[in-house]
Amino acid sequence: MITIIMAEDHQMLIDGVQSFFEYSDEISFIATANNGEDLVKLVDLKKPKLVLTDIRMPRVDGIEATKIIKKKHPYIYVLAMTMFDQPDAIKQMLDAGATGYILKNSGIKMLSKAIQTVANGETFFDPNVAFNFMNNYIDDNVTIGKTDKIVLSNREKEILTLIANGNTSKNIAEILFIAKSTVDTHRKNMIRKLDLKSGSELVKYAIDKKYKF
Repeated sequence: MITIIMAEDHQMLIDGVQSFFEYSDEISFIATANNGEDLVKLVDLKKPKLVLTDIRMPRVDGIEATKIIKKKHPYIYVLAMTMFDQPDAIKQMLDAGATGYILKNSGIKMLSKAIQTVANGETFFDPNVAFNFMNNYIDDNVTIGKTDKIVLSNREKEILTLIANGNTSKNIAEILFIAKSTVDTHRKNMIRKLDLKSGSELVKYAIDKKYKF
């Protein structure tokens, strides 16, 4: 049995996740918390196999809570569940000791897979964060979830709009005040996400999907 303590400041989300796993023979939620401070106390008291935590929470955030938990209980696994898909946030959670990262909009079935993977001592990444992050940090020994739903970040949608309107990577970098290499990385990630073969196909996709204004 995978025993879990979940930390999330939106009680409705906690209730929804718990409801789904209520009759599971493999996964049991033994406690919940609405902030990082209570999470740390509950982990000390109940010692679950896995902690499922958001990043942004009151009192103590998920990153700091993870650091404290892993220092005191290195055998407890931590899975981040959040809306943040930025590489910096992912890296901070990994550096803190998390071995899994999933987005809140990924669906309950993927969450179940993530819990089972992380509880088995393996690393799990939501596919929509893996594509943004894998160039520098993800190796071949990582499980990446599968989904039929393609989720583009707000930044990617912004870049697609600029691409559809004929802007080069250099132009986009100047417009968005970011490095050209960052734009190129977003292009590569979107080509991979969308299962395209080239930059020209990305331009066609952007225009066909009405990103052009």
